Amino acid sequence: MPAEPQQRSTRELVVILGALSAFGPLSMDMYLPGLPSLTRQLDASASTGQLTLTGCMLGIALGQLIAGPVSDSLGRRRPLLAGLVGYTAASAACAFAPSIWTLIVLRLMQGLAGGVGVVIARAIVRDLFDGTTAARMFAALMMVTGVAPVFAPLVGGQALAVTSWRGIFILLTAIGVPLFLVTLRRVPETLPPERRHGGGLGATLRTFRRLLRDRRFSPYAVSFSLSFAAMFAYIAGSSFVLEDVYGASPQVFSIVFAVNSAGLIAMSQVSAHLVGRVGPAFLLRCGLGAVALASAATLLVTVTHAGLGLLLVCLFVLLAGNGLVLPNGTAAAMAEQPQALGSASALLGLGQFGCGAAVAPLVGLAGSHDALPMAIVISVCGVSAFAFNQIFAPRGIRPRAAADRGAA
Repeated sequence: MPAEPQQRSTRELVVILGALSAFGPLSMDMYLPGLPSLTRQLDASASTGQLTLTGCMLGIALGQLIAGPVSDSLGRRRPLLAGLVGYTAASAACAFAPSIWTLIVLRLMQGLAGGVGVVIARAIVRDLFDGTTAARMFAALMMVTGVAPVFAPLVGGQALAVTSWRGIFILLTAIGVPLFLVTLRRVPETLPPERRHGGGLGATLRTFRRLLRDRRFSPYAVSFSLSFAAMFAYIAGSSFVLEDVYGASPQVFSIVFAVNSAGLIAMSQVSAHLVGRVGPAFLLRCGLGAVALASAATLLVTVTHAGLGLLLVCLFVLLAGNGLVLPNGTAAAMAEQPQALGSASALLGLGQFGCGAAVAPLVGLAGSHDALPMAIVISVCGVSAFAFNQIFAPRGIRPRAAADRGAA
């Protein structure tokens, strides 16, 4: 294929895969401005309302755990299309949930289907690209994916001016239909039959066990997941903290959320330019250091009541640091797993979204008018992510992406 059409085809694939990877941000961030009103309308507590986030996150984690190995056996395309159909149907059902507990169950189903797109998008990148090219592709995916948390709360906040939280789930349904059609027409099968492998549940569990014992995978996966958990504590708690503690409107919250998300996107693109020279492991450590500092500072600012301005600075740095952590943690963890990309992507997603699901209800334990639980969770997760990487990540062995930097 000539260079220009090939580049155009690659850009098109990046956009589609980025949209598939954006299921998580879309499913959570678009309705965040309406989460306080949703909680009130369904007569639930703040902590129970945040279980709608936990349900979705847990579903995304489990969906990836199932879909990753299945895609290693059946190929990427069929499970991906099935997941898109399921996501669209579950989103429509959420719009008509009669109670908070029904909504939690439906959000779990929505997450299960959405997790298919997240895990298979990562596996497709590693099917097609290696080394620093793969790291750059993950950064490019993050740019596309990062647009979702920038615009989703803005769209959700403005939609609340003319509709309720139920209308936001109708919007998510409307997004699922064209994405299915585009995927059906434009995403090819990237795992040929000769590279597929099955073996059933026993073989899958053995692969998972091997990955968890592999120092080229597990330290990166754990630190990546804990850093994401710190960010997700902010995602789960920020609407209550800004709206109920500091008195911001849903529209102001959506603007703050978009600015912070823009920092994440910007740093992911800085990563794409630097990774060929220094490698993903080094950039991962830099990002984790920034996350740890921002996390500790968030707790200090909250405890000392230093004011909203300093808190917003800390949260901005938290997300910007994750702009380095997320693409480079993914690239480092998957670099040495060419024979089990679906399973490696599934475990990475399980850790990422499983940790997110665990922290979501914790940030609301003291009610919707106290910022301290959110700050504590952010601090513990962010500092632990940095410490785990420093202690357990290999220093003498570099992921392939770093070794290949001279070829970039």
